[in-house]
Amino acid sequence: MQYLQVFRFFWLLLLVFVPLHAAEQDALAIDATIQARHVPYGTVLNPVFDAGGVSIVNYTRCGDSALWTGHYLAAEAFRYKVTSSPAALANLRAALAGLALLRDVTGTGVLARCAIPADSPYAAAIASEEAANGIFHSTLHGKSWMWVGNTSRDQYSGVFFGLGAAYDLVGDRRIRFGIASLAVRLLGNLLDAGWAVKMPDGSTSTTFVLRPDQQLALLQIGRHVNARRFEKAYAQAAASLAPAVPVPLGFDALDDHDSYFKFNLDFINLYNLIRLEDSGTDRLAYEAGFRAVRSTTGNHRNAHFNMIDRALNGPDAARDAETLADLEAWLKRPRTDVLVDWRGEIASCGDPNLACHPIPVEERPPSDFVWQLNPFQLSGGGKGIIEGAGIDYILPYWMARYYGVVQQ
Repeated sequence: MQYLQVFRFFWLLLLVFVPLHAAEQDALAIDATIQARHVPYGTVLNPVFDAGGVSIVNYTRCGDSALWTGHYLAAEAFRYKVTSSPAALANLRAALAGLALLRDVTGTGVLARCAIPADSPYAAAIASEEAANGIFHSTLHGKSWMWVGNTSRDQYSGVFFGLGAAYDLVGDRRIRFGIASLAVRLLGNLLDAGWAVKMPDGSTSTTFVLRPDQQLALLQIGRHVNARRFEKAYAQAAASLAPAVPVPLGFDALDDHDSYFKFNLDFINLYNLIRLEDSGTDRLAYEAGFRAVRSTTGNHRNAHFNMIDRALNGPDAARDAETLADLEAWLKRPRTDVLVDWRGEIASCGDPNLACHPIPVEERPPSDFVWQLNPFQLSGGGKGIIEGAGIDYILPYWMARYYGVVQQ
């Protein structure tokens, strides 16, 4: 019997005979670590430790800071909704301020990938690592900043995912005003540029033109937080683009290996696009697109995707039990980028680095966010000195609390 078949057999026995409890204390411990080590300048970065694992000598993954800060904003919003924790509210405020910095530091309303003080001891290393994305300098409120450009659609999708979730989960008027202000400026900049992401030097990073699903998701959030500004723009766009939403999502679904991160973008955009849409033909088109990516990834043991499915489609006993099991499995994963290599031990199919079946969550290689890592990937990691933030645990965990999958 193959390794994965044996694992699944014993895992099913565990589900039957041993109740699993994704624990709040684990989520709170991860949150404390994020605050202690992962947000040195307001947005999410990953610390690099010395060989002894004691001292932080650098920071890395600046290029995706906007993306993961948006996810963190959503996680803290769900946490605050179910716990009313002052700490969650403070973390949420800080994350929102960090995202506002990424908007303001560019001087044009376009989103930066990341920003750090120009005099940071980590500035030189980050500038070297992110050189291909373009390094810009600016002054904001009398302080010199270095920021990373070449902003991708990924970064916008992550930010708007967090903004859309937090707006509905947090009743504080000042926070909701801050969310609306941030969304209006970012979205207005994109509309003014014809859905292109324009850097201050005139270069174009990317465009949303070929992604009607992403355009409509951002407009959906825009009209939700400021109907006067974006209701008409959304209605006009939906009239022409809504029927096309399933098309790019269907193409994504054709290949469940290549650029697996695309599925995270699909799910986080569809979360707000669908839940904020009334019944009608537009929603039916959006739901058809969701079914395409969900059918491809439904057996991938993905707690994050499961929770978005729960949010959009309601309870499902088997899926929700799987979510609990996968959250428990996440806790067994290493927190740093240790080298993982299952080649030769787990059967591969076609590509020698791809398993025939999804690898158990606790056995998957390290990742900033394991739910966007190809679950078939057999090897990956590094020297074990880069610590992941753990947002891939706290986001589905707090969503599971909010949607009743985890009872506390």
